[in-house]
Amino acid sequence: MVYITLEDCINDLEKNCHLIRIKEQVDPHLEMAAIHLRVHEAQGPALLFENVKGSKFRAASNIFGTMERSRFIFRKRFEAIQQLITLKNNPQTIFKHPFSAIKHGMNALSSLPKQVNTSPLIHHEIKITDLPLIQHWPKDGGAFVTLPQVYTEDVTKPGVQQSNLGMYRIQLTGNDYVLNEEAGLHYQIHRGIGVHQTKANEKGLPLKVSIFVGGPPAHTLAAVMPLPEGMSELMFAGLLGGRRFRYFYKDGFCISADADFVITGEVFPGENKPEGPFGDHLGYYSLTHDFPLMRVRKIYAKNNAIWPFTVVGRPPQEDTAFGNLIHELTGDALTKEIPGLQQVNAVDAAGVHPLLLATGSERYTPYNKIKQPAEILTIANHILGTGQLSLAKFLFITADDERKLSPRNIPAFFDFILKRINLKRDIHFYTNTTIDTLDYSGTGLNQGSKVVFAAYGDILRELCTIIPSEFSQLQNFENAQLALPGIICLQTKKFTGYKNAEMEMQQLNERLCNAPAALQQTPFVIVCDDASFTADSLNNFLWATFTRCNPAYDIYGINSFYNYKHWGCDAVVLDARVKPHHAPALEKNAAVEENVDRIFNKGGSLYNVLK
Repeated sequence: MVYITLEDCINDLEKNCHLIRIKEQVDPHLEMAAIHLRVHEAQGPALLFENVKGSKFRAASNIFGTMERSRFIFRKRFEAIQQLITLKNNPQTIFKHPFSAIKHGMNALSSLPKQVNTSPLIHHEIKITDLPLIQHWPKDGGAFVTLPQVYTEDVTKPGVQQSNLGMYRIQLTGNDYVLNEEAGLHYQIHRGIGVHQTKANEKGLPLKVSIFVGGPPAHTLAAVMPLPEGMSELMFAGLLGGRRFRYFYKDGFCISADADFVITGEVFPGENKPEGPFGDHLGYYSLTHDFPLMRVRKIYAKNNAIWPFTVVGRPPQEDTAFGNLIHELTGDALTKEIPGLQQVNAVDAAGVHPLLLATGSERYTPYNKIKQPAEILTIANHILGTGQLSLAKFLFITADDERKLSPRNIPAFFDFILKRINLKRDIHFYTNTTIDTLDYSGTGLNQGSKVVFAAYGDILRELCTIIPSEFSQLQNFENAQLALPGIICLQTKKFTGYKNAEMEMQQLNERLCNAPAALQQTPFVIVCDDASFTADSLNNFLWATFTRCNPAYDIYGINSFYNYKHWGCDAVVLDARVKPHHAPALEKNAAVEENVDRIFNKGGSLYNVLK
């Protein structure tokens, strides 16, 4: 189905039992987010808030909350998009299936952005204070736009052809922002908008920014889509939505004719203000830092506009569905970009960027009787030099000659790699490098380290499935718990500093160094604040371990050694305790949770809706 407006999508979802209207007045300060989180956790419906306190506009959330609903929204266009991306990545397909290629090529041409004269949108100018000012988490710095489509152009090549459409959070209120006149623009490294701002700064010009909110759901997905080189987000929006992206210019700003809201403004060279905190997708707050200041020019809203929003937090959340949707659409696009790569999984439960699992080929030395990592090391370097994959901290990579192993089956993947890894040979560190802006485990903003665990060859060990007695008799390290076969969690006192941590890990080494049988079957030891919590579920293990470690600082080893600057050990120890420099974890507000019970209790709009 072709949606011309967001309301078309809302009505279609409701007609097909995918959406519930919330008729009660709901406060945008924490309440709306609390309701969304509870509904999403139960895999519940999309929500339309019809009575937002302090605003005349309605708001919608959880639109993409499940894969079933996301597939339903794009049900008529999925196959065509997949085939077009395949065509883009495999040009030889043109010769194998010429008529199909011509058809999809024509579809692409018919999806080029279309300039129109005007839109009813610009007839209604509003202010920031008219919007649903949604604060999601108690310690957030103010109200944020969480589903923005941020549009910029290259000042050296103006026009939609060289434009960038991305999703970068926007802070509307709080901190030192002048209400109705200023907003905060937060974007991370490896984002297209940074290139545009750099070019504008070099010419001493302000960067014109248009923030589209709402419109057809294809426009929202286009803003987060990692597209092949040469395919614009506006064209992709037209392809996915089955309707050309319509736009026009007013006062020098590009305006989406189909958006529900458009905020226009300028970012001047050197103008920054403190932005944040913000409850982010790693499950922690991103803290307050200087980011570009946008001077707001005009804000437009269409008649009966709907304000879409999402809530991010410890995964899985609604943005998890975005990631899964992107994976289904792009298929093996990444494997065409990186030779030898077979599969890669940016693990959602670990916050995406902290942990990558990958499989690749081993074809370099087929004549060699001893199997060991070779090609997969080249692949690992390529992965860590590719776009947003380069933000990863931990990369586990292996080769399965039978090609039966999937990185998406996480327990089976760890079982495979831990049985085969040579801990004296197969651990490779990258120090003093870049990590994700939102990851506070490192030494500074965007600063940290990486590690590659590369395993290939015959099975070297069997993994413990019960805890060896040596781990239950450790002074100062207690409550040994099995997270996965071969991975034991140990609880100890709170982290106070790296000097003390070194002494603590040396004590652990002294107590385990002469236990070769236990170490042989336990290649990974996780030192943490709460072993019961960390080992309670796979998601807890992935989240608590990989979001709280800076590899170069927090990896120790039993019987570790250096040999010509290469580090190895008999068993890896990861210090996954919370450190003083880490950002605080997200926690719900008990009073707000109790207050929104009215929506779920008898007589409320969501009574008996959740399973």
